[in-house]
Amino acid sequence: MKIFQALILAALGTAVDAHYIFNILVVNDQVVGGEYDYFRRNSNSYNPAFPDIVNTNDLRCNVGARPGNVKTYEVNAGDKIGFKIFNRETIEHPGPGFVYMSKAPDSVATYEGDGDWFKVWETGLCNGSPNNDGSWCSWQKDRLEYTIPENIPPGEYLVRVEHIGLHEGHQGRAQFYIECAQLKINGPGGGTPGPLVKIPGIYNANDPGIRYDKWKPNPAAYVMPGPKVWDGQ
Repeated sequence: MKIFQALILAALGTAVDAHYIFNILVVNDQVVGGEYDYFRRNSNSYNPAFPDIVNTNDLRCNVGARPGNVKTYEVNAGDKIGFKIFNRETIEHPGPGFVYMSKAPDSVATYEGDGDWFKVWETGLCNGSPNNDGSWCSWQKDRLEYTIPENIPPGEYLVRVEHIGLHEGHQGRAQFYIECAQLKINGPGGGTPGPLVKIPGIYNANDPGIRYDKWKPNPAAYVMPGPKVWDGQ
């Protein structure tokens, strides 16, 4: 009995340690500032949110994350942007990752994120079956990163990074790890981002890519939730 209890406690400890939050900005492979310098601070720390947020404004930038005392970092179209996890942690849950962007009508520092959003990047399976954790491209990475499209209209943006842990998806408890950075982007523009969506509005708690059972011996083909990725044109 004592051995069984020890195993349970160890598993619980591992589950807690596996939680993560993307709150360190990386630009062209260089760390910029410290934790939350350019990110809106969420109130649930490194703990996940669950599908009950999909119809709320918390889906934009995470629970409690609102405009406040956050700096905006200036970058250029074509720069590589990374969203690094705090405390040298890595992604220890299987699932997809995404980056969405929303252009502020004026200053991003006061923007609520109630305008139009578009998806610029996603990552899912690299190889193998969804029931193998190592098949997910983001597995054990310490960051998610993408390249700002060359043709993006210049301006100030709310940039939303997200990873969805699917290990409890079969129980209706997919885990959402979300953060929003504030960027001012310079460039020639010329592109027309789309499809445009609102957040909330991109997900349903019962979407096949959210309420997903990865534990089956032969799990269903994984379907990415949310809109298509903008093609950059």
